[in-house]
Amino acid sequence: MNRIDRLFGILTYLQSKKYVPAEKIAEKFKISVRTVYRDVKALCEQGIPVSFEQNRGYFVVQGFFLPPVSFTSEEANALLLMEGLVNSFADKSIKTHYSNLLSKVKTVLRSSQKEKLDFLDNKIKLQLPPCTINDFEYLTPLQTAISSKTMIELDYKNNKEEVSKRQVEPIGLVFYAFSWHLIAWCHIRNDYRDFKVARILKVNSPGWPFRKTDHIELNDYMKLLPVNY
Repeated sequence: MNRIDRLFGILTYLQSKKYVPAEKIAEKFKISVRTVYRDVKALCEQGIPVSFEQNRGYFVVQGFFLPPVSFTSEEANALLLMEGLVNSFADKSIKTHYSNLLSKVKTVLRSSQKEKLDFLDNKIKLQLPPCTINDFEYLTPLQTAISSKTMIELDYKNNKEEVSKRQVEPIGLVFYAFSWHLIAWCHIRNDYRDFKVARILKVNSPGWPFRKTDHIELNDYMKLLPVNY
């Protein structure tokens, strides 16, 4: 990767995160921390407002935005390759968003790139293991609730076909045993519960903030699951 591409890559990386330590940048772009310092200085000299906060890292000052002007053929190919996995392992809401994303990518490709992408589309076939049919549209609102730390109300059917209403604080989504699972604090059970997303009948998002302030880390909860990660 030449330096111009690396500088643009660092800027894109900074825009994708709130804070990025120099060590993370060095690891991602396989350069030294000293080179990171020089590259960030070069970005600042070009008028890009990169700042630094102690113990957190670099960040692009709020209000600055540089939209991507193009995609490489390899980046578009990577998105195309993932489309089959999205269609098999995501729900209707994610499939819709991914399809819209791929359409936006195609609009900025050159004609020759579009032709190659269409050709490649017919040359990729996936043989996937059996998976629970994700005939629901809950992953998007669940992601929103997790990121905004807001409670949700569920109508949930357990494996005994019993339906109950739950008020939960979602802390994460985990994919295991070929199914999506919502990990959340349940106010009825007063404990964490693993809700199989395919068994959720309804999701309501009233927008209430979490009442519990000391949630377990998702990585720690995953150690309790009956699978190895």
